[in-house]
Amino acid sequence: MQLKKHTLTLATTVALTLAATVPARVHPHVFAEARLDVQVNPDQTIKSLRHLWRFDDLFSSTVLMEFDKNSDLKLDDAELKDVADTVHASLAEFNYFQIVTVDGKDVKMKAPPQLMANFENDQLIILFEDQPDQPLKLKGKVAFGVYDPTFYTAIDFIDDANLNVDHMPASCQRAVVRPDPDTALAQNQSTLTDAFFNDPTGTDMSKIFATRLELTC
Repeated sequence: MQLKKHTLTLATTVALTLAATVPARVHPHVFAEARLDVQVNPDQTIKSLRHLWRFDDLFSSTVLMEFDKNSDLKLDDAELKDVADTVHASLAEFNYFQIVTVDGKDVKMKAPPQLMANFENDQLIILFEDQPDQPLKLKGKVAFGVYDPTFYTAIDFIDDANLNVDHMPASCQRAVVRPDPDTALAQNQSTLTDAFFNDPTGTDMSKIFATRLELTC
């Protein structure tokens, strides 16, 4: 299977075909519910981010058909590892769809050493954990989120409780921000280009629409 640049190719040639049909008016074809657990060290630095993504039934069934090599209508451990390895390789160039910023500036994260894949109630679940490349102190406004820069996959946090902080310092305030699309466009009008409106997959501006957890410390 070939992985196409700027497209989330968890599994399928079918998905790639669909992606090729929407060059200008890009909209999601894959949907996932997310959970993020922010782990905090006693010294108020970020220990790790734990991600869980639960994909929609249609996409999950397509993944099943693609990776079920022995045609037993389920994915065994080896097949699940194949799924996880494919996702791991596909997302590397997109920083694993993560947003991590301090006072608006991007924070570099270490690549997760591996991803885990599972099937539960006929849905594909992806789990991974990663760490900041350098010690990340909870100071100022630290934000976390998930987004697909290609607009191909809609990953969102259905409930605010799915953005969790373990051992959050008492000096920090927590807020979940769900940007209104019209407001986000208006606020960022000066930085948007014709390329964004004609082909959002060629930009990194889709993060302005992403739900994010903000910790102000």
